[in-house]
Formats: sequence, C-alpha cells, structure tokens
Amino acid sequence: MPSESEPRMLYTTPQQDKEGSETLERSHFAKDSNLSSHPHEFPEGGLAAWMTTFGAFLIQVCGFGYTTSFGVYQDFYTQHYLTNETSSAISWIGSLNTFLITAVGVISGSLYDRGYFYHLVIVGSLLQSFSLFMLSLSKPDQYYQIFLTQGVGLGIASGLVYVPSIAVVSHHFRRRRTLAMTFVASGSSLGAVIHPIMLNNLLNGRLGFGNGVRTSAGFVSVLLLIACLCMRTRLDPPVTPANYIVAAKKCVRDVPFIFATAGGFFFQTGFYYPLFFLQLDSIKHGLSVTFSFLLLILNVSNCVARVMSGFIATFTGVPNLIIVATISGGVLILGMIGLSSLVSVVVLGVMYGYFAGLYIAMVAPLVATLTPDLSELGARMGICFFISGFGSLIGTPISGALLTSNYTWWIPAVFSGVVSVIGGMMYIIMRFIFVRKQIKEKV
Repeated sequence: MPSESEPRMLYTTPQQDKEGSETLERSHFAKDSNLSSHPHEFPEGGLAAWMTTFGAFLIQVCGFGYTTSFGVYQDFYTQHYLTNETSSAISWIGSLNTFLITAVGVISGSLYDRGYFYHLVIVGSLLQSFSLFMLSLSKPDQYYQIFLTQGVGLGIASGLVYVPSIAVVSHHFRRRRTLAMTFVASGSSLGAVIHPIMLNNLLNGRLGFGNGVRTSAGFVSVLLLIACLCMRTRLDPPVTPANYIVAAKKCVRDVPFIFATAGGFFFQTGFYYPLFFLQLDSIKHGLSVTFSFLLLILNVSNCVARVMSGFIATFTGVPNLIIVATISGGVLILGMIGLSSLVSVVVLGVMYGYFAGLYIAMVAPLVATLTPDLSELGARMGICFFISGFGSLIGTPISGALLTSNYTWWIPAVFSGVVSVIGGMMYIIMRFIFVRKQIKEKV
C-alpha cells in the first residue's frame, strides 16, 4: 500500500509523481526529520536491511493477505457453519476486521513514532496467533464466538503490526526505498493468493473447520515468528512526534484532501463486495466447488497491478491513475450483474483484481501528493485511512442485507458499483480543484 521534490508539483511532471511516492515511503509516520538529516547513514541494503524488508513482507502476507481472503470464510459460513445468520451479519465479521486494521493503525503509528516498534509487532503477532487458534474452537451457529475472534481479535492484531511493519523499512533505505516498499506491498497480494487455496482445501476437505483453521493458524504463526526475528529498527524515534490534532485542523481547510478522503470512503464502500462475495456468487450460479479458487485469480491479478503501478504512475501521474482505477473498478462491479458462466467470472475476476491493485497501490502516494508539509504526512495518512475505512466497515454488510436470503445478486451489485463510481467522481473533483490551486500558486 504504499522522495524528494515538492509533492504539490506531482500533477504536472511524471517524474515528480514517482518522486512523490518515494517521499511517502521515506516520511511514513513522522520519521522525516530523522531520515532526511542522516542521508549518508542509510545502508541501502545489507543483511539487516533486507531481512527487515523480508520480515515486513511476511507481516503483509499474514495481515491484509489473510483479511482479503475472507471471501472463502463468507462462502463457508453462509453455506455450512453459520446457516442461521444472514449474509449481511456474516459480512460484518470481515468488514470489521478490515476496518480495524486501518483504524488501529492510527494508534499503532503514534506508538511506533514513540519507539514502541518491538512491543507492537510482538504483541500484535501473539494476538493474531491466539485469535486464529481461538477461532478454530468456535462452534457451529455460535456467531458471537466467530465475531469476537475473527472480527475483533484478528482485526486489532493486524492493525497493531500493519503500520510499524511498513514504516520500519524506511530505517534502512532511501535511494532504493521504492524497490523495498514495492516488495513489502506485494506481500498482501501473495497472502491473498496463498490463503484462499489453503483455506478452500482445508475447510472443504477432510480436516473440516476446526482442524483446518488450526492448520492455517499454525502456518500463520510460523510466518509471524520468522517476521519478528527478522525485523530490526535502526534509527531513534523523533524527538517531537506528529501532532494529529493540529494536522486534523489543517485537513478540514484542505478542500482537495477532503474530496480525496470522501472518494476513499465511497469507493471502499463498494470495493470489498467482489472480494467477499465473488466466490459465493459463482457457486450459487452453478460453478463447480473445485473452481472455487476465484480469489486466487483475482489476487494474482491484484499482485501484478501493484508491482506495475509504480511504473505506470511515472507516465500517468498518481491522481490520474487512481481516477482510472476507481471508475473502472465501479464499472466492473456493475458487471457482476451479468455473471453467468465460467468465462465471465474469470474475465471479471482478472480485470477487477488488476484495477483494485492499482487503487490500493496509489492511495498512499496520493496522500503524499496532497500534503504540503511532509512532517504531517503520517498524521494525514492516519486520518485519511481512518475515515475512508468506515466505507469498508459498512459496505459489505449493506450488500449482504440487499442480497437477502433469496440471493438477489443484481441489487447489491448495483449498489456497490454505483457507490464506487461516486468515489471515482470525488477523485475527479479533487483533481480539478487541486490543479486550479496549483495554477493560482504559480501565478
């Protein structure tokens, strides 16, 4: 989810767009003062640096990579394990998990700035492992057990480690930070490829839910242990961490930032509908359970897009690329109305996964583009992600309620598609206002 020129110029020059995204990575969560004051100390590689990067990569595999695999659980709970619950109620589990990752990130980012990196990753990893093992003990039709362990526990755990694992990479790289951060960001996509394959085989195989989830928990625990052993900090925390209250007051008066945050809220309201419901949709339309690895198709495409996004943004610019990604994503969600064959599912999964990957990769660089004072970048990211995250919290439960027990698929598809397109329109307005503001500043 993702250098050195002014971010205000990122619209006009492609090269500056690329530098803007690098600035984001360097400045993540108020580390700018330390990083920029000691440029000669950055190792730009070496065993400690790449081991830390690899550890952060594994955190992403187990964090967002596991969360975005909730579509497998949504399908299994709906058909087998929580049959007394509506699709909307089940969706609350995954949506709360997703929301807490970004919401808790506001707190973990502040604690990270104060030097609590190791405390956060160790406690977060232990809580994530504990939550998954407790999930395996949940009984059929005991909704509250699954909600607390998977929705609340797993969400808080992933939120504790998400921001620190990304920010710590900035201790070791400056010139090569884009390469390192691209590698870290691809971890969530790889996890979203691995976990659906494993979970589909475990939950629908001979092991069943309890042993299957325990096997998955053991796999995640081993990866988290390796990650904790690999990651190392190098710089001291800043003397004066970013003040979120002051940054929030400035954001209220920043119109482009407001529209960007609104765009994120609306788009994320519809964004997770394919991720949570595509597998269930395809199976209810008669596709074989053996072809239930639709999340694999979607997330492979997502991973490719994240890797390519930096190169594409060099030519298009970050704001233009995020507009294309959101509008295209909304149109493709509307296309889920016509799902009826294997070919249509594959084509839509590949295309949506690609544009979703572009969007996720460009959100953080866009915040950097709109940030005039880089010392506030971390605070602005936290504010933007927190508010936008409410879209992911309410989106899939609303879609599940619209789906009803009769599985009326076109209604939630229309809702999610339209609200996603509205998000794209917010980004268009943001770009228009921001460009006008740039022109006035030049004059």
